[in-house]
Amino acid sequence: MKKLLGKSLIISIFCLFIAPGIHSQDSVPLVDDVYLNFKNQDQHAQRFSYFFGSPNRYKQNSAYDWLDSVNQYLNEAIKDKDSMAIKHYMLMQSQVYYDLGDYDKSLAISSELYDEKDQLELDFKAKLLGLMDSTYSQLALYAEQIDIRKEKKDLGLTEDIAFYDIYSNLGLHRKAMKDYIIEVRKTFPDDDEFSQAKYHNNIGNYLRLDNSPSVALNKYKEAKGHLTVYLNNITVVKSESELISANSLMGVIDGNIGKCYSQLGQYEVAIPFLESSIQQISENSKGKYSSDIVENTLEIANCYLRLENYEKAVEYLSSDLSLTKTAHILKRNRLLSSYYDKTGDYQNSAAYLKRNMRIRDSIDVNESELRTQQLATVMGRDLANTQAMFEEQKKNLELQRLEMTAQDEKINLVFISLVFTLMGFAGLVYAYLKSIKNQRLIAEQKYIIENSLKEKDSLLKEIHHRVKNNLQMVSSLLSLQTKNTRSKAAIVALEEGKSRVKAMALIHQKLYQNDDLSVIEMQGYIESLINSVQSVYKKGGHNINITIDAEGVELDIDRAIPFGLILNELVSNTFKYAFPHDEENGKIYIHIRKQNGQEGFFEYTDNGVGLPDDTDERAQASMGIRLMNRLANQLQTNLNVDKTSEGVRYWFNFK
Repeated sequence: MKKLLGKSLIISIFCLFIAPGIHSQDSVPLVDDVYLNFKNQDQHAQRFSYFFGSPNRYKQNSAYDWLDSVNQYLNEAIKDKDSMAIKHYMLMQSQVYYDLGDYDKSLAISSELYDEKDQLELDFKAKLLGLMDSTYSQLALYAEQIDIRKEKKDLGLTEDIAFYDIYSNLGLHRKAMKDYIIEVRKTFPDDDEFSQAKYHNNIGNYLRLDNSPSVALNKYKEAKGHLTVYLNNITVVKSESELISANSLMGVIDGNIGKCYSQLGQYEVAIPFLESSIQQISENSKGKYSSDIVENTLEIANCYLRLENYEKAVEYLSSDLSLTKTAHILKRNRLLSSYYDKTGDYQNSAAYLKRNMRIRDSIDVNESELRTQQLATVMGRDLANTQAMFEEQKKNLELQRLEMTAQDEKINLVFISLVFTLMGFAGLVYAYLKSIKNQRLIAEQKYIIENSLKEKDSLLKEIHHRVKNNLQMVSSLLSLQTKNTRSKAAIVALEEGKSRVKAMALIHQKLYQNDDLSVIEMQGYIESLINSVQSVYKKGGHNINITIDAEGVELDIDRAIPFGLILNELVSNTFKYAFPHDEENGKIYIHIRKQNGQEGFFEYTDNGVGLPDDTDERAQASMGIRLMNRLANQLQTNLNVDKTSEGVRYWFNFK
C-alpha cells in the first residue's frame, strides 16, 4: 500500500510540473488501474461518476472485487445514514449484478430505487431507467419494459417508444426488421460509419433469425466494412469508450458471420469467425456476462461435432459457461447428448436428453399461453402508442387550423371594413356557409368511402387467405399422391406440380400479409420462394450462393404470378441439373428492375454446367420450357436464353 501511495505521489508531482493547467476534479492522481482510481475517489458522487464513466472497469479486477468494494461503501453509507450515498452505491451494486448476469438481483435493487424516483435527479433517473430497460429485456418482461420506455419518453430522455427489439424477442423478426428500418435509418447520416455498422448488423440479425442466412451474411459483411472504415479513419479522434464499443461490435459481427456459415453448413469456415468473436468480446468486455460469448462457444462445439472432431467439441462444451438462459441450457444439453451418442456412451446421451425433456415439460405448459399474452400486450401498447402519436399530431394540426382560421377571420374583417357594403357582406356570409356545407358533405363522403375501402380490403385479404389455403390443400393432395405412386416419372411430375402450386400459394400469402393488396414486394417474395424450392430440392441447394437484386421492386398480382412460376422453373432446373457434382462455388444471380414510365428488366444467371446441345429439340417436349414461354407471353414479352462460358442466362424486358 505504501508503494502504491508513493507511486501515486510521484505521478502527481510529475503531472504538476509538465501540465500545471490540468487538474482532476478532486485533485486525485490517476494511475493505469481503474479499480484503484475508483477507490481513491473521496466522495460517493465522484465514485458514482467514475464508475459509470469507465467503459472497461473490469480490466484488472473482476466484477466480484468491485461488488465487494461497493458493498463495503454501501454499508458505511447506511451506517452514516447518508441517503444520497446509499442510492449511488445501490445503483452501482445493481449494475455489477447485471454485468454478472444475475438479472433478478439487479432488478430487485433497481426496483427499490425506482420506488423513490420522484426524489431522484434526472441524470440518476436516466441511468436507472436505462438499466431497468435492459434488465426487463433479459427477463422477457416486455410489458414492464414498455412502461419504462414510456417514462423515458415522458422525461425527454428519448424521442419515441421503440417496439422492434421486443417484436424480435417474441419471434416476429420480419416485422421487427421493418419497424427498425423505418424508425432507425432516419436517425443518422450516411457518413456515420459506426451507426451504419450497427444498423446493418441488426438487419442481418433479423434476417438470420428469420432463416435467411445467405441474405443476412451480405448484411454482416456490409456492417463489417463500415466498421473497418470507422476504425481506420485516423482523422476522427476516438475516446477509449468509443474504441471499446467499436471493437466489441466487431467481435459481435464476426460471431454473427460465423453463425451464418454454420447455418449454411460451412462449419470449417464458421469456426475461425466464432473464435475471433469470443476473443474480441472477451478483451473489450472483461468481467461482464456476455450472451454472445455463450452462444458462440456452443456454436463452435456444434461445428466440431458436425466435423466429427469430438475432442475439440467436448473441450468447448466443458468450458466454464454461465448459462443463465433456458435456450442456452437446452442447446448445451442437446449437444452433449449428441456427443455421447456419437462416442457410444448411450447412457449419458439419454441422461442429457431426459434433462432437456424435464426442462421442456416445465416450460411448455405455460410458454405458448404466456407468449400469446405477451404478444397481445405488446401489440396493444404499440397500438396505443400509435394512437397517442396520431392524437398528438391531430391536436397540432387542429391548433394550426385554428391559427389559420383566426388569421383568415382577421383578413375577412379587414376586407369587410374596407368594402363595408351590405351586398359584399351578404355575399361573404353566403360563401362561408356554403363552404361549411360542402366541407361537411365532403367529410361525410370521405368517411363512407374510407369505411367501404376498409371493408373491401378485409374481404380481399380473406379471399387471398382462402385461396392460399386451398392451394396448400392441393399441394398436400399432390404429396399424398406422390407417396402412393411408384412411377419415378410420375413422382417427378407431381413434385414439379407441387412446387408450382406452392409458388402461386406464396403470392396469395404475401398479398394478405401486406397492407397494400394491389402489389407484391418482390425481394421478400423471391427469398421466400427460394426457401420453398430448397425444401423440395435439398441436394446441392444449400451450397449455392444466391444473390437477389430486387430491392424496391413491386409488381401487381397479374405479373407477380407469371414471374413466380418462371422463377420456380428456373431455380428448380438449376438445383436439379446445373450442379450435378454438388459444387460449393455454385452461384445464382436474380436481377429485377422496374422504373416509373419505363420498361422493366429481368435477368437470371447461374454458373452451372449450362444447357445441352440439343436444347432446341428438348424445348418442344419439355413442359417446363413450354410453360415458361407461355408465362412470358402473359407478360407480353419473349424469354431469351444465352449460353455463356459458365452456366446459362435467361432474360427479358417487360412493361
